[in-house]
Amino acid sequence: MRGLMMAVAACLMAATAQAAPLKALVGGRLIDGNGGPPLANSVILVDGDRITAVGTVGTLAVPAGAEIIPTDGMDVLPGLWDMHVHLMIDGHSNYPHWDKAYLNRFRSEIMPAGAVQLLLAGITSARDLGAPLDDSIAVRDAVRDGRIPGPRLYMSGPFLQHAPYPDTEAYRWGIKDAADARAKVRQLKAAGVDVIKLIDQDQIGETVGRALVDEAHKNGLKVIGHSHLPDEIRIGLKIGVDNFEHTGLGAAPRYPDDIMLAIEARAAEGRVRGSPLYWTPTISGLYNYNRLIANPEKLDDACWTRGLKPDTIADIKASLTHPDQLEYNQLTPRRKPTLDVKFAQLRKAGVIMLIGTDSGIPATFHCQSTWNELDVWVNKLGVPPMEAIQAATYWPAKFMGVEKSSGTVVAGKYADIIAVRGDVLETIGLLQNVGLVMKGGTIYKQGGVPVEAALVTR
Repeated sequence: MRGLMMAVAACLMAATAQAAPLKALVGGRLIDGNGGPPLANSVILVDGDRITAVGTVGTLAVPAGAEIIPTDGMDVLPGLWDMHVHLMIDGHSNYPHWDKAYLNRFRSEIMPAGAVQLLLAGITSARDLGAPLDDSIAVRDAVRDGRIPGPRLYMSGPFLQHAPYPDTEAYRWGIKDAADARAKVRQLKAAGVDVIKLIDQDQIGETVGRALVDEAHKNGLKVIGHSHLPDEIRIGLKIGVDNFEHTGLGAAPRYPDDIMLAIEARAAEGRVRGSPLYWTPTISGLYNYNRLIANPEKLDDACWTRGLKPDTIADIKASLTHPDQLEYNQLTPRRKPTLDVKFAQLRKAGVIMLIGTDSGIPATFHCQSTWNELDVWVNKLGVPPMEAIQAATYWPAKFMGVEKSSGTVVAGKYADIIAVRGDVLETIGLLQNVGLVMKGGTIYKQGGVPVEAALVTR
C-alpha cells in the first residue's frame, strides 16, 4: 500500500510539473503597472504560479528547458482588474424576470459563464458587488480551487440596505437598526465575504450606517457604498465608507459644493494617513448608450454567449430586441451630459479612481465592458493611458490589500499577465483583443485563441 501511495504521489508531482513548467515571456514591451517608463525587449520568468524575475533580453538569461512564449511586437501588462461586476446578471434587460427565471441557475450556469468571459477578456481579478451569499462564496471558491475558470474573485455577497426591493431578498438584506447592521456584517464575515456592499445609506441614516461601517472595519472588511444620491455621499463620507461607486444616476449637472469640499477634505486626509478615498465611477454603460443605439452590432458578438445555455442566450437576445426602448436607460440622455463634469470634479478632488463597469447590467456584457470603460476614460474623458492602466491594475490590488501578490508585474507576485499586439499607450482600444491571458502561470488564451484544455470545468 505504501508503495502504491508513493507511486501515485510521484505521478501527481510529474503531472503538476508538466502542467506548470518554467515559462519565459520574451521580447515584448512591459508596462508593469507601477506607472514608470515601459521596459522594451522584456523577459519575464515564471515558475509555477509566480513571477521569479523580470529583466530584458540583454540582461536576463532564459533558463535551459523553459517554455518560451514570444511577445515580440506586443505590449505586456499585469492582468486587468474590474472592480464592479455582477456575475449574477448577463446583460438581460428585465431584472424582475431574470431574478425569477434564473435564481436557481446562478451558481451552476450564470456566474461561471460571466467568470470565464471576464478571464478571456484579460480580467484576471474582479470584485463582484451583489449576489446571493451562498452562490457568491461557492463560485469564488470554485475558481480559487481550479474547478472552474475565472478571475480571482472578491465577493460582497448581498447588498445591505434599508429594505430589500420586492422579490430580491435572495441578494438584498434589509437593516432594521444598529444592532441588526452589526449582526449582518458579522454574519457576512463568518461566511467569508471579502467586502461589504452598502446602499441606501441616506435611508439607513448616519447612526445605523456608522455602526455598520464600524463593525465591518473591526472585522477587517472595507465598505463599498453607492453614490447615486447626494445624501448617500454626504452620509457615506461621515460614516467612513471606503470606496464609492458610480457617478450618480440623477441628472444634476454637477456635485454640490458642500459635497466637493467634503470629498476634498477626506481625500487629503486619506493621503496623509495612508487611507486614500477611492471611487469607481462605472461610467461607460451610460456613456456608450447612444453608440449602442446607433450601432447595436456588439449585441451580436458571440463572446457573451460562452458558457450560457441556448435558452438563456435566446432569452437575453429577445430582451434586447429594441435596445432603444430599454426601460433601464430611459434617463440616460439626461444623465450623460453630467458625466464629464462629475468625473472631472472627482479627479480634481484627488480621489483614487478605479476601473469598474457594473458589468452585467442591460446590454453590458462581461467580455466587453472593461476595455470599454478604459476606452471612455482615455478617449472621451482625457485620462492619460498610464493612469487608466494603473486604475485597472495597481490601485485595485492596493485597495483590496493584495498588492504584495497582485496588481503589477514584479518578481514574487502572481503571474497574472496579459499581452496585446500593438501600442496600448497610443491605442487603448487594443485591449478589446487581448492576445495572451495568463493567470497564476496558466495560459488561458494564446494567439488570441482560448486554450480550451485550460478552460475545462472540473
